[in-house]
Amino acid sequence: MAGAPPTTTLPLALPSTTSTSTTSTSTTTTTLPTTTTTLPPKGSLLIHGTGDVAVDPDYIPVLRREGWDHAWSGLEGLFVNDDLTVINLECTPSDLGSPLPKAFNFRCPTETLPSIRANGIEVANLANNHSGDFGTEALVDGRAQLIAAGIAPVGVGKDYEEAGEAAFFDINGWKVAVLGFGGVVPNSGWLATADRPGMRSGDDTEGMVAAVRAAKEAGAEIVVVSVHWGRELDTTPRAGDIANARAMIEAGANVIFGHHQHRLNPMEIVDGAAVFWGLGNFVWPRISTDSATTAVARVFIHPDGTLEACMIPAFIATHGRPVLTEEPSCGPQPEVEIPGLEE
Repeated sequence: MAGAPPTTTLPLALPSTTSTSTTSTSTTTTTLPTTTTTLPPKGSLLIHGTGDVAVDPDYIPVLRREGWDHAWSGLEGLFVNDDLTVINLECTPSDLGSPLPKAFNFRCPTETLPSIRANGIEVANLANNHSGDFGTEALVDGRAQLIAAGIAPVGVGKDYEEAGEAAFFDINGWKVAVLGFGGVVPNSGWLATADRPGMRSGDDTEGMVAAVRAAKEAGAEIVVVSVHWGRELDTTPRAGDIANARAMIEAGANVIFGHHQHRLNPMEIVDGAAVFWGLGNFVWPRISTDSATTAVARVFIHPDGTLEACMIPAFIATHGRPVLTEEPSCGPQPEVEIPGLEE
């Protein structure tokens, strides 16, 4: 992207303090022991996010022929060398269940999950319109399969409470929470309730705000939200999603990764938070130039709390294989040369 990346400054945790309290009367002086509270020093923090990832070999047959790592081979180790990567996993990561009556059913075989983790992905949002393609048994099992592979699932669960749980990380002195929501719901039966498995709604403003606040109350200094919203082919955010973003930011969200539109949308700083309105397709078939034009969201937080945000341009050069096309305009520069668009 041209020009300097947007920046803002996050509020930092309180610095180390030393306090001494003295109580006196006319005849005696009592000095309390000195108490020192030391917080861990903060380093920098590099976070990436992507749009839709469907490692379904029936939808992208080349993955079966070339191997699961093929999906990530055009990224020059970008996610391996950062601190945290969040993707929207748009397929059911389970081998259980049967396809529901839908136009598209996407399954990501459990054998692909070690490759996803090995290529640097720590968090997968499952609150979308494909994680439940094979029924609730597969949805719940998919969450467990991700955990077993070392990938934190967000956005779905065995009930409403579990579906809204944040994934927490302690990284370089920062406590980071990641939440997942989905505003694209095939029908109300996909939504989690107190006694039903499902996903957390991306249209329930009150519930989204409560989840962000709960993460903050649990000690998160940085809250990242991955949310499936908008409409297919949109290139700008919708009014309702803008309102939901502002509500979550007011509650304490610092980064929002949006997806679902299958088209790249803009990024902007909203009240100090980095909002990526729509990250488009990522590991997806190359259907058209517009749908293959994508980006990686990048957020770089300096030790003093200053936040930089930008989008790293990418292109789905061949089916299921996004390739970086430009160097990032914010954060640390890669040590390898970006190869550019492949034919």
